[in-house]
Amino acid sequence: MEQLCGLFGLTRQAWYAASRRQEKKGFQAALVLAEVKRLRKQVPGLGTTKLYELMHEFLVSHQIKLGRDKLHNLLKVNGLLLTKKRSRVKTTDSRHDLEKYPNHVKDLKPVRPNQLWVSDLSYLRVGIGFAYLSVILDAYSRKIVGWSFHKTLEAKGPIAALEMALTGCRVSTKSLIHHSDRGVQYCSGAYVDRLHQAQVTISMTESGDPNENAMAERIFRTLKEEFKLSGFVSFAVAHAAVEEAIDAYNKLRPHASLGYQTPDHAHRQQGFHKLRWYPYKRVRYGNVQYKVESQLCSPL
Repeated sequence: MEQLCGLFGLTRQAWYAASRRQEKKGFQAALVLAEVKRLRKQVPGLGTTKLYELMHEFLVSHQIKLGRDKLHNLLKVNGLLLTKKRSRVKTTDSRHDLEKYPNHVKDLKPVRPNQLWVSDLSYLRVGIGFAYLSVILDAYSRKIVGWSFHKTLEAKGPIAALEMALTGCRVSTKSLIHHSDRGVQYCSGAYVDRLHQAQVTISMTESGDPNENAMAERIFRTLKEEFKLSGFVSFAVAHAAVEEAIDAYNKLRPHASLGYQTPDHAHRQQGFHKLRWYPYKRVRYGNVQYKVESQLCSPL
C-alpha cells in the first residue's frame, strides 16, 4: 500500500480519505436514484426539474448537496433520462353544420378557479384499437375537474366529463366560460343544452390552430408522456390507469406554471400565479402569449 501511495504521491491517510469520499458519493448517488425510482412509480414521466423540486426535502434530510444539473447528469449516466414520443391521430371533426360559437377567451387570463374551463378529447391505444379520453381542465389551477373514458367518439364521453365537472363545482357557474374546439361532440345538441342549462358561457376556437385550445391540448401530452398512458391490453386496465394518473396529476405532480404547486393546491387559491420559467422564455397562457422575466409575466 505504501508503494502504491508513493506512486501517486499520496500519504496513506490521504488515500483512505479519498476512498471514503468516493464511497460516500456512491452511497449518496444510490440513495438519490432510489428516490427517483420511488417518485416515478407515482408519476412515471417526471423530468429532471420536477424531480429536483420534489426531492428538495429528501436531499436536505439526508445532507446531500446536489444541484439540478448534477441530478440531470446522474440520470443521464444511469440511463434514466426521458424519451418523448408524439402522436398524430385526429379526433376532431369540425366539418359539420351544427351551430358554432365565437372565441370569448382570446385575451382572458383567469384569476380564480371555475372562471374558465377548457375541454378536449384524445385517444389511447387499447388492444388493437382505440378508446377516447375526455377531460375538462380548470384554466386557473390546471386541475382536471371532469373526465370520462369512452369506447367511441360519441358525445356521451364529453357529456359525462361535463357532468362530473358540474357536479364537483361548489360555486355558481353563471360566470363560468367553457372553451373547446369546434368538434362535433362539443357542438352537439345534448352538450350545448347542458351548458345552457347550467348558464355557462360557451366559447369555441375560430380556426384549426391548436394554439386556440393549447392548454387542453397540452394536458394530453402530459398524461401520455409522463404517466405512460398507452398500449393497454383491455379497456378495464386502461380505465384504471387513467383514473390513477389523473388522481396523481391533480394531487402529486408539481406544475411549473403554478410555481411548482400541485393543481389541487392551486385550486384553493385566487390571484395571478407567478410563473417560474427561465428568463425571457415565451409561454402561452390560454390564448395569450407572455414574456416571462424574473418570475414576473406581462402580455406581449
